Amino acid sequence: MTTAREDLLTAGLAVFDRDGFDGATVAAIRTRARASNGSFFHFFASKKELAGTLFLEILQSYHAAMICSVDEACGAQEGVARLIHAHLDWVVGNRREARFLFEISRSEWVEEVRGAQRAENSRLAEGIERWRAPRLASGELLPMSAAVFLSQIIGPAQIFCRAYLSGRNRDDPREQAEALIACAVRAVVAPGAQQGEAS
Repeated sequence: MTTAREDLLTAGLAVFDRDGFDGATVAAIRTRARASNGSFFHFFASKKELAGTLFLEILQSYHAAMICSVDEACGAQEGVARLIHAHLDWVVGNRREARFLFEISRSEWVEEVRGAQRAENSRLAEGIERWRAPRLASGELLPMSAAVFLSQIIGPAQIFCRAYLSGRNRDDPREQAEALIACAVRAVVAPGAQQGEAS
């Protein structure tokens, strides 16, 4: 059974997805959640605060999926493949959440959660770095910063995901997984490790 707070967040996500941030109203969110005005303002001071809370919770869910996709046992190529599959699977499996996270403008409220967002991004980087650092040390992965590494893994996949999320392209972005993996492997995996996984 969900709580009133969870119902409001779920309703907020649906209304933001339908109307955008600017078009969404507290009244529409309350109506969808079947919540009173007092209930809404018990949990959130404003639509902006609800949006920020929703953003951080979705970001945590996305990051958890990414971090859980790699472990100590997988080598460089397998890890790259798992990260790309995790990103694509999460976007397709959580389309409404992904649209909110990656597509809906947050200029009105993103500054209010910027510090928390940075902390969440640091946790993602640390989680992936636990897998990546030994691969860097062994020479399986090419030397580059964590930010550049992630941009090579996620950046190209996001091109397909954004087109999918916006409706410009109805094709499932997971259909591009093998090509995206092949390109990412060439970009981040050392040539000697591309033929077979090191143990």
